[in-house]
Amino acid sequence: MPFSLPTFSPLFRLIAVAVTAHVALGAARVTTALYALALHASAFTVGTLIALFAVFPMLLAVPIGRVIDRIGVRRPLMAGCLLASAGVVLAATVSGLTILYPAAILIGTGFMAIFIGAQHAVGTLAPPDQRTASYSRLSLGFSISSFTGPLIAGFVIDHSHYSVAYLSCGAFTVAAFALSASGALRSLPTGAVTVTQRKGSPLQLLRDRELRRLYIVGILLAAAWDLFTFVTPIRGSQLGYSASTIGMILATFAAATFVVRLAMPGIVRRYREWQILTVALSLAAFCYLLFPFTEQPLALAATAFVLGLALGSGQPNVLALLHLNAPPGRSAEAIGIRATIGNASSAFLPLAFGAAGAAVGLLIVFWGLGAIIACGVPLAARKAISRAHTPADTQTHE
Repeated sequence: MPFSLPTFSPLFRLIAVAVTAHVALGAARVTTALYALALHASAFTVGTLIALFAVFPMLLAVPIGRVIDRIGVRRPLMAGCLLASAGVVLAATVSGLTILYPAAILIGTGFMAIFIGAQHAVGTLAPPDQRTASYSRLSLGFSISSFTGPLIAGFVIDHSHYSVAYLSCGAFTVAAFALSASGALRSLPTGAVTVTQRKGSPLQLLRDRELRRLYIVGILLAAAWDLFTFVTPIRGSQLGYSASTIGMILATFAAATFVVRLAMPGIVRRYREWQILTVALSLAAFCYLLFPFTEQPLALAATAFVLGLALGSGQPNVLALLHLNAPPGRSAEAIGIRATIGNASSAFLPLAFGAAGAAVGLLIVFWGLGAIIACGVPLAARKAISRAHTPADTQTHE
């Protein structure tokens, strides 16, 4: 029997594009921070450079989403890969700190086009009853690339040079371009949207009650994620933990997000999206109320694992509901608004948490965020109850 390569579905190839590009993004962030420090940049300069990976995508996410709704997914995917490739090649071939600023903007903006296009296309390609499971597979891929990118960057920098690390990132962006340009992805959504469907400003989407509810839940989950990653090293240092112990706690959280996304296809066969989000918010609030009482490493790691399960389950279900509730022809724009909120959270919430922690102490910050998240539980629970009384065969057409 002759040997032949397996034929992968467009959905699988699409996820491969997004995950491959995300490896490059994660590696480029680490490389940029370490290269800037090697050039004797201040902590403020390093923070500014890392923020540029998110600030411009935050500003451009909604326009990118509108373009994808208008012209389809494939060309923005390819353009995003080319932008990111230009950024890493620029950083690899031109020495100095100054060039890292435009490089960060190009890499971050390019990945944002890939990110929105992939999320929109996954929701369009997947059957309604498989949409959450498909988003879980995409999120699972991001969990893997979030680990792989920094690992590759650190290994290459230790054994070669920063320019080689950037070129390694370029290898992944070129691979993502090759995948996005392949004939298998010609069946991606083409953007056949009428002028009437494209009318309206982003504010109209924010006025939609269902979408607004989802954006609020998304903000709460993003805030919970950002506070954990920002405060855990500080909290661990205050408690006298070693760097390896702090790393173990962070790794435990990451492992939990991987586990829950791996299990999500089975979970969504038994529970609906709003039920899962209600449990996620409840667990997140409980964990933040519990954090001040967990001073032993194992107790803190256990709490971090539960928090990871809660927050890791959030993204696939929010994305599935966004695709379901977005007006016809505007789902990529709705995802763009969510991306704007997510990038704003990553750029500004650590500053706010730091200022609040300095003013009132970290314990009050933990409890305060826990209380805020708890206020979102009834918001999700009411929707979960109303959906529970809606016939299953009508829910995908709301």
